[in-house]
Amino acid sequence: MRTRLSLYNTGSAMLLQIINMIINLILPRVIALEYGSVANGLVNSIRQFVQYFSVVEGGLAFAAVYALYKPLADKDQDRINRILSGANRLYNYSGLIFSGLVLLGTFVYPVFVHEEGISPLAMGMLVLIIGSQGALEFFAIGKYKALFTADQKSYVISLINAMGVTLNSVIIIVLARLHLDIVLVWLFSMASYIIRTLAYILYARLHYKELNFKAEPDFRALDKRWDSLILQILGAVTVGTPVLVTSFMCGLAESSVYVVYNMVFASVLAILSTFNNGLSAIFGDMLVKNETEVFQRAYRQYEYLYYALMGWAYACAAILIMPFIRVYTRDMTDVNYIRPEIGLLFVLYGLLYNAKTPQGMLVISAGLYKETKYQTLAQAIINIVVSVALAPGLGIAGVLLGSVVSNLYRTIDLVIFIPRVLTRLPVMMTVRRLVRMFALLVLSIWPPLQYLHMMEKSPDGYLGWLLWAIPTGLWCLFVFALGNVIMERRTAQDILLRVRWMFTQRRKA
Repeated sequence: MRTRLSLYNTGSAMLLQIINMIINLILPRVIALEYGSVANGLVNSIRQFVQYFSVVEGGLAFAAVYALYKPLADKDQDRINRILSGANRLYNYSGLIFSGLVLLGTFVYPVFVHEEGISPLAMGMLVLIIGSQGALEFFAIGKYKALFTADQKSYVISLINAMGVTLNSVIIIVLARLHLDIVLVWLFSMASYIIRTLAYILYARLHYKELNFKAEPDFRALDKRWDSLILQILGAVTVGTPVLVTSFMCGLAESSVYVVYNMVFASVLAILSTFNNGLSAIFGDMLVKNETEVFQRAYRQYEYLYYALMGWAYACAAILIMPFIRVYTRDMTDVNYIRPEIGLLFVLYGLLYNAKTPQGMLVISAGLYKETKYQTLAQAIINIVVSVALAPGLGIAGVLLGSVVSNLYRTIDLVIFIPRVLTRLPVMMTVRRLVRMFALLVLSIWPPLQYLHMMEKSPDGYLGWLLWAIPTGLWCLFVFALGNVIMERRTAQDILLRVRWMFTQRRKA
């Protein structure tokens, strides 16, 4: 059952991420061509600005999911209702604070960001509109997402979100092509968020008919929310600091450059996210049931596969990033987008950001928020201090170095902490896998970059780039598959046996 749910969650997450990748390729280009690079930087800067306000959720989502694991496993409907009732009230309180901060940001943001051609009124209105979209997460959607995630039904969230982002993008693209004012474009796109909210409510009423959000609230079950607040802050800092520091200290045009490169690497992250989707709840279920041996075996195989997939994805990205940027920005001439050093720094940042994902997922599965809050806070501080210190002299490269240093610190910390506290597996197992991943990455990218000079080449359109991407992907796959099988044959055999068992069970069903 767990394997089947994992397949559902992974498949639907993959669909969502494919849609997101396509949209992330199209939208920034449409906005930059129709409204200019400054407008493209502005919209993304405001999104990250508003994202900071989401920390008022205070880690409620993580705490609610963790609190629901056991009552869902025990089918204790009364406890489920009490936890969700408490979560609903806290989401409403957080939503009011969030809305107040958005209203304040409507007046504050234009004071710090000045660009010719965009009025302070337009900036303020965009903050208000984009903030209103986020408010729906608090008042209407949050409690349902917590329930679906804890119940190992992340596929429901993925499918609804896929519908929502598709509709949102269609509205923005059509109205932008009609040359409608950018503020009105984002105002009309609110319709997609309202429809997405209704889809969450409808599914919950059809499939969870005994839900009662008016039950006596159980706030004690959500006591981990204050400890998980630090994780929430880190999430906002990690995602938001680079764009905001670039916008405030380097300008909105440079922010647009960051957004374009980040778009490509967000697609890489999306591929990796599909592999993780729903696994946090599955590992959480194993932990509450004290299935230690099953948990260790599953995690050992998961980590092995994740690092192999991660290395392959970033090896491909390192080789193909500059040819793609040259094609993508061919008609975007108001800013210089061709910066190989930025592409390589994004690769390094992405590797270190994702290297701690397996361990970070277990922090959520086991609810280890209190035990990790000081290390998480240290990461956030390092990120901000280094980025702000280096941005004036190095620009985007300095901002990325801040992210690299902070993620290096956190990766080392979690690689040591999780085996000692939770998995009881050897630390050197993970260290060897990380060293192997970096070695195979260098082995796979060195020939194309050194002898084929891929960084300097410009393909003939997207089709030409795709014809380069296919052999590149196969070459990197060959290197990583062969290297991982040779260096850790036993785990590879265990994974193959699990896959065979899964298909055998499916045929019997």
